[in-house]
Amino acid sequence: MQNPDIYTVSRLNSEVRLILELQFQRLWLVGEVSNFVQAASGHWYFSLKDQAAQVKVAMFKQANRNATVKPQNGQQVLIRARISVYEPRGEYQLLAEMIEPAGDGLLKQQYEQLKNRLQAEGLFDEARKQPLPAHINRVGVITSPTGAAIRDIVSVLQRRAPGIEVIIYPCLVQGEQAAGQLRQMLSTAIRRNEVDVLIIGRGGGSLEDLWCFNDEQLARAVAACPIPIVSAVGHEIDFALTDFVADVRAPTPSAAAELVSPDQSHLLERLRRLQSALVQAQRSKLNHLKPDLKQLEQRLLALHPKRRLQQQQQRLDELQLRLNRTITQQLANAKRQQQYLQQSLQHLSPAKAIKQQHEQLQQLQQRLQRSISQQLKQQQQTLGRLSNQLNTVSPLATLARGYSITFDDKQQVVTSSSQLKAGDKVAIKLAEGGFDAEVKKLNDA
Repeated sequence: MQNPDIYTVSRLNSEVRLILELQFQRLWLVGEVSNFVQAASGHWYFSLKDQAAQVKVAMFKQANRNATVKPQNGQQVLIRARISVYEPRGEYQLLAEMIEPAGDGLLKQQYEQLKNRLQAEGLFDEARKQPLPAHINRVGVITSPTGAAIRDIVSVLQRRAPGIEVIIYPCLVQGEQAAGQLRQMLSTAIRRNEVDVLIIGRGGGSLEDLWCFNDEQLARAVAACPIPIVSAVGHEIDFALTDFVADVRAPTPSAAAELVSPDQSHLLERLRRLQSALVQAQRSKLNHLKPDLKQLEQRLLALHPKRRLQQQQQRLDELQLRLNRTITQQLANAKRQQQYLQQSLQHLSPAKAIKQQHEQLQQLQQRLQRSISQQLKQQQQTLGRLSNQLNTVSPLATLARGYSITFDDKQQVVTSSSQLKAGDKVAIKLAEGGFDAEVKKLNDA
């Protein structure tokens, strides 16, 4: 019996990683960000989830430094990633290469998917495109009649070829109804067959603003248009599907007007043919080399030391996070121990006993003050009672009852009429004040 090929765990995880990385190409994934962590190394780790499942994602510093958005928990994002395995834990994960908000990202993804499908059908092929007429007398413009694009086109034509007649096919160039109106005006121009060349386009804007020019039905209608047509959507950096299916793509509406101006038509035609030949040659060469390049890329990706380095970097980040959590937990335990010892020290501290003694002292002081106040009040009451008794025997009290005291000229109290004689001067004291008098007559007792 042949000995079985026994795997180690490390070997198993390594070979599974290689199988996944070679089997699966880059993929696009949309979902909600959760558990986002930015490690000290600069790498990003998060989960991408929907209503039923989630997957772990790592975006290393080399990739996230070019990101236009930093993930936030709860944010809907679109990522381009490769499938891999984090070997130390045997967990499969995604290695993100690009990330962007889901709104713009979904539009770009839809744009790329439709672009690839139309290209596969041959709608972009230069061989099926018509050259611009050598002599142009009438130009039709499918755009907004009030936008900047029509003003630029008319201005350039009046400057370069004032004899060219311009016919405007007015329509919306932004919003939900714009694509339908663009198709309707294109159909009208084809039915009337009154112009030598058509220009379809508008000024610059966001991807959402230009989205009506990425309508599939409009792109097919432009590709099938029997009249030579120039697509001029946005600025030079903007590309719409009408640019690829039209006979000629102009970077701006002003450039489109220059393309249909007769003084450059022959040169532009030659340049277009040379460009077409160059594109065809480049495309043929690239298609020939593409399988070899893809095979070499896959082999390089599988064997590149960057993969092992990324695994080690992720492991280092994981250990760093675990160390941070351990230190935080130990600090929390030490803080709780400190609080416990502090409470015990406060319980045994003499400050509590001193406080109790101080409170007892205050209570005794209050009781002493109340006792003194009570004794003073009793003494005041006794003093008042004795004062009243004294007043009852006081001569002043007698005077207060209407009596008076008589003094002779020697200030002796006169108690008998025998102490006086007629003509003596006496002083009479009353309860309040007094007066002097002279004895006129003495009466017997």
